[in-house]
Amino acid sequence: MHPSQLRAASIRRIPAARATLRRCIHQSQCFTTSASQPSVEEVNQARAYCANLLRQYDAPSHVLQTFIPPSARDAYLAIRAFNIDVARVADTTSTPTIGMMRMQFWRDTITKSLAGTPPKEPVAILLAKATEDLHSRSAGKAKMSKAWFHRVINTREQYLGNPPYPTLGSLESYAENTYSTLMYLTLSALPQASLTTDHIASHIGKAVGIAAVLRGVPFIAFPPQQPLGTSGGITGAQGPTQGSVLLPLDVMAEAGVKEEEIFREGAAAPGLRDAVFTVATRANDHLITAREMLTKLRSEGTVGHDFEHQDDAERDYNYSNEGAGQEKQLAEVEQAFGVFMPAISTQSWLDRLQRADFDLFDPELRKVDWKLPWKAYWAYSRRKL
Repeated sequence: MHPSQLRAASIRRIPAARATLRRCIHQSQCFTTSASQPSVEEVNQARAYCANLLRQYDAPSHVLQTFIPPSARDAYLAIRAFNIDVARVADTTSTPTIGMMRMQFWRDTITKSLAGTPPKEPVAILLAKATEDLHSRSAGKAKMSKAWFHRVINTREQYLGNPPYPTLGSLESYAENTYSTLMYLTLSALPQASLTTDHIASHIGKAVGIAAVLRGVPFIAFPPQQPLGTSGGITGAQGPTQGSVLLPLDVMAEAGVKEEEIFREGAAAPGLRDAVFTVATRANDHLITAREMLTKLRSEGTVGHDFEHQDDAERDYNYSNEGAGQEKQLAEVEQAFGVFMPAISTQSWLDRLQRADFDLFDPELRKVDWKLPWKAYWAYSRRKL
C-alpha cells in the first residue's frame, strides 16, 4: 500500500495534501458561495471530490464502494469522505483551540447538510444530496442520524492530541464510536434499521478500528519532521514533532514495552511484537465473532448473543426485528452484505501482519493489497466474511 494511502486508512493523522482541491473550494473556483441549493454541476463536482479523496487516502474504501448499492453510494462516499476530513483536523490545525473550532464547524456542517441547507463544501453538498435521495426513496421514513455523525466528531475531538488509550477496552470503545458508527450510518442509508445487521457491523467496525490504530502506530510514533518555522501538528511546536505510541497502556505494561525504547529502537523494542500480537488478536477475534454470527444465523436462526449497544441513546428507531424470524434476518443480511466488506480488507491486512511476525514497521505492510478486488469479489459472491 502506498504510504499516503496507508496513513489515511490508519486513524487520525492523515498527511496534509489535496492543496489544489482545497484551493479550488476556498477560492470559490469550483463552488459558489450563494445560499441556494447546490446545482447539478456542484453535486457532480462534490461526488468526484469525495471519490478522489477515498482513492488517495482510503484505498480500501475506494475499492469496496462497488459493493454498495448504487442508490446508497453517494451516502457512502460522503460518509467516508467526512471521516477523512474530520480525521485530518489533528494534522491541519496548530493548536487544540483551533482543532476544537474545526470540530464545531463539522458539527454545524452536518446539522445544515442533513437539514438540506449545506454550506458550499463538497462533503456537505454530497451528504445533503444523499439525504434528499434517502428521504425520497423511503417516503420520509428513513434518515441518517445526526447523533451518529456527532459521535464520530466528538470521539475524534477527544483524541486530537493523540492521548494514549488506557486499556484495550478503551481502544475498542474508540473503534465502536468511529468505525462501527460509520457502518451504522451506511446501513441507515440503504435504508435499513436492523438489530441483526447493526450487531454484525459493530464487531466488524471494532476490528477495522483496532487494525487502523495498529497501522498508524509507526506514523504517529515517528511523524514527518516539520520545516522550521511551521507549526508541528496539534502542539503548535516548531521543527521536529514529538511522536506518541498509541498502543493501549495496559497491553504495553503487560508486555514490558516502554515508549522511550520504541523511540530509540523502533521495531526492535523489547516486547513490542508481543503487545502488537495482543491487540491484533482482539481485532481478529471480532472478525471471527462476525463470521460465527452469520453461521449461527444461517443454521440456527439466531446470532448467538445479545447486542451490547442496542440500547444506545442514538438508536432512536424501533428495532422491529428483535424477535424476527430467520428468513427476515437473512434478508436483511443479504441487503447489508456490501456494507460488511471492510471485514475482508481488514482480515487481509491482519494476515499480512502475522506473516511479518507482528512487526508494524515491516515495509510489506505499506504496500497496496493488489489482490483486494479479487478477494472482495470472491467473498461477496459467496456471502462469506
